[in-house]
Amino acid sequence: MRKLCILTMFFIGIKSYSQEIADTTEARKLKEIHIITERYTKSTQDIEHISQKEIEFQKSQNTADLLANTGTVSVQKSQQGGGSPVLRGFEANKILLLVDGIRMNNLIYRAGHLQNIITVDENSLKQIDVLFGPASTIYGSDALGGVINMKTKNPMFLSQTNNKMFSGNSMVRYNSSNKGLTQYFDFNIAGKRWSSLSSFSYNSYNDLRMGGNYSKRNGSFGERPQYVETLNNVDYLVKNGSPLIQKFSGYKQYNGMQKIIFQQDEYIQHSLNLQYSISSDIPRYDRLTDPSGSGLKYAVWNYGPQKRFLSAYKFSKQNSLFNSDMNLGVSYQNIEESRISRKFNDDKIKNQVEKVNVFAFNADFRRKLVKGDFLYGAEFFYDDLNSTATSSNRITGIVTPTDTRYPNGINQTLRTDIFVTYNEKINETTFYNLGMRTGYSSLKSTISNNSFFQLPYDIIQQNNFTYSGSAGISKDIKSTKLVFNLASGYRVPNVDDLGKLFESVPGTLIVPNPDIAPEKSVTADLSLKFGQGRGIQFDNTIYYTRLFDAIVTDHFLYNGKNSIIYEGVESGIFAMQNKGNAYIGGFSSTLNTAITKPLIIYGMVTFTKGEILDHAGNTPLDHISPIYGKTGLKYENKVMLLDFYMLFNGKKDIRYYSMNGEDNEKYAPKGGMPSWQTINFKTSFNVDKNLSVYAGIENILDLQYRVFASGINASGRNVCIAAKYHF
Repeated sequence: MRKLCILTMFFIGIKSYSQEIADTTEARKLKEIHIITERYTKSTQDIEHISQKEIEFQKSQNTADLLANTGTVSVQKSQQGGGSPVLRGFEANKILLLVDGIRMNNLIYRAGHLQNIITVDENSLKQIDVLFGPASTIYGSDALGGVINMKTKNPMFLSQTNNKMFSGNSMVRYNSSNKGLTQYFDFNIAGKRWSSLSSFSYNSYNDLRMGGNYSKRNGSFGERPQYVETLNNVDYLVKNGSPLIQKFSGYKQYNGMQKIIFQQDEYIQHSLNLQYSISSDIPRYDRLTDPSGSGLKYAVWNYGPQKRFLSAYKFSKQNSLFNSDMNLGVSYQNIEESRISRKFNDDKIKNQVEKVNVFAFNADFRRKLVKGDFLYGAEFFYDDLNSTATSSNRITGIVTPTDTRYPNGINQTLRTDIFVTYNEKINETTFYNLGMRTGYSSLKSTISNNSFFQLPYDIIQQNNFTYSGSAGISKDIKSTKLVFNLASGYRVPNVDDLGKLFESVPGTLIVPNPDIAPEKSVTADLSLKFGQGRGIQFDNTIYYTRLFDAIVTDHFLYNGKNSIIYEGVESGIFAMQNKGNAYIGGFSSTLNTAITKPLIIYGMVTFTKGEILDHAGNTPLDHISPIYGKTGLKYENKVMLLDFYMLFNGKKDIRYYSMNGEDNEKYAPKGGMPSWQTINFKTSFNVDKNLSVYAGIENILDLQYRVFASGINASGRNVCIAAKYHF
């Protein structure tokens, strides 16, 4: 953080000095250039745009919670400091996360549940775009279920601030269910050619209190009766005096961002984007509740500080090559994550550390062609990983090497792709788009020390040729719109798929499997949208995805055995494998009705079903959320906004869990996850043009519930108050 602060001050200093020069030498006002950077701007794909106004109104505690509150995205949690979005039955490394259009997915994004999305500060966002359905044609590997593009705020020029050189925002927020405190600050320096935006936020969350009310039919579930305390290097089981408090679920997080834009002339623009996020240790709450006999298995199970650094430069020019608008981007990311665990009254502390470097280059070009819009470009990505692990004795202090999560030698991936898309408006009512991508990927992992697990190989190597295509058409018929899309998607196996060695849940060991092919999909979706531009808008989409060579977790043989003793426990052996074909189908509906101009009734619902196709009988596919959605009543005028709404989930019967996958039946009540509904109310009030206050009550009825596949109960009744000051 100290380096980031120094760097921020340095850039602000450059900005101020350059502004003085620009103000004395600029004879006329420059026209701002407007180059479209999103590849999906004119797509027929189903896209939800979450605006800055909605982001600020929700006052969510992190980006994952913000998505969950939309009612269109389901989010799994294994700990308070996490959140793994699910789109159309796809999760984790089967959906693509972007920040400012830059890929966050890297070579260790896993098939299980991810918490990486919380490293993007929700307070610094100006918009989130959620693309539903495969988007491999425009973004490449991993975009099977969709894309979440988180766009951060940009610096503003004098022409955007009414000639105000200095401006900014300050926000403070408090949440009662975890005594959470958030402080956010941003500062904009505006010039004619230069602009700078600096932001910083601090988040502190204590242990989360779950709801206290439960139905007699479902009974109480997830309460924390006991936890571990350590005194003089001895672990003790302690009775929890407040079982609704989920002990050891709190954490802290710091986020910083620095952006600088230089408009060279009316056609050329340069931008620099620096982002940094770091957390405290984040307790893996579900593991801390794992039983062992009459006690608990772990005294410590933490994700170590989660660090994300991004440095990106973009060069934009209008009327460049072949009369195309051009965007050239180069970026570097450094990610570090670790896992720290110690069993109950065991003196050995295991620490696995993963350090990832990601280098990327992209060249995007857009121009008018015939009557349409032609987008083409190329991308290059290089990832490398250093995976290490140690075992330290807390009594003697002796540190020794131990088994790593990933191969402990070289780990690297390389991808190069080219893509083209074309969209055209045939007439006033008909629009279509076409796209194609092709590329090459390679992966290499080596095991430098094979003594810990003695795998039958010491190198994993793959080379894959990749391709995808898409087509969509949209037809307006009076106030009705009909949209059809057909698209393929793919995901190239990464190091997490091929080389991972870890205990998924107690008694289940995942071992490396070098023989995995890319998984591919073909998706068709049909949308009917009624009442476009009128008081009632009713959107409906049905979709069907066929997966080929689907990568799932299943039973596996290691040296001819189906179980092995791992860390003193007999564990069944599993591995990531291609399991033939699978399907995912479902529908989503959204309704908005304007009773009067300021009063709106709205609702949305999503249903998904997925199965692995097997000649012996279909089995459930994992990550398939039960039916879920949101309905509410919203009132808005120039001064205030009121939103009274209900979030709901249907029941997930244990029969529809994937027992070998990531559905976490171990952390569900007997019989599966019960249905739940929460009642919520939020409001904002503009005191004057500079000051806004926010207040809300989430889970008003203090319902005790847990989201499907999660390992921690959701928040109980939570009172949120916040204030934002613009200067």
